[in-house]
Amino acid sequence: MKHVITQDTLRSDILDAVEELSGQRIRDCYQCGKCTAGCPIAADMDMPPNQVMRLLQLGLADLPLRSRTIWLCASCETCTTRCPRELDPAAVMDALRALALRQRVPIPERAIAYFNRTFLNLIEKYGRVFEMELIGRFNTGTLQFFKDISKAPKLFFKGRLKLFPSFKGRSMARPTMKAIKAMRATAAEGKPAPSAAPEAQSEPDPGPAGDTE
Repeated sequence: MKHVITQDTLRSDILDAVEELSGQRIRDCYQCGKCTAGCPIAADMDMPPNQVMRLLQLGLADLPLRSRTIWLCASCETCTTRCPRELDPAAVMDALRALALRQRVPIPERAIAYFNRTFLNLIEKYGRVFEMELIGRFNTGTLQFFKDISKAPKLFFKGRLKLFPSFKGRSMARPTMKAIKAMRATAAEGKPAPSAAPEAQSEPDPGPAGDTE
């Protein structure tokens, strides 16, 4: 793949933002390719992890920012454990996703972004994931109404699908999510972000009757 580098396409500001968010010095990558060689889903990406790092080094940050790769990355950290420069490409992918959301870049893998939002909403609501609602919301939101429906009975009888949610952990999750929202709000206003999340309540919220999990 060829890219023409011009003054207009160089985006060192994005490189600086990615390095700040990820805590990585992307300029230290010397393109050995071990991150791509070990990535279990590199074949499905539109650009391999080492190419993401190289494009960032060259200042062509808009290309990885709009790629499918950053959304397909599962943050398994195989690349991170194999990097001879002790860099964390998985953290770089996380930073690129955060920047893409912040800058409202069109997301090519909308189902993945929708799953992430639904997952976090359920964590805030219940304190843990309620799989039955997660599956229902995801399948409905992505118009895949009968996706994996044949697997539901087996999962249910194995005890992996619950009919009712558990509220254990909600007393810890809600203050954490509230603190994250406050940090985002202060960052948007240019104010210093709070240094720590508020302490969770000492007693958990009561769950529904019969909730023993």
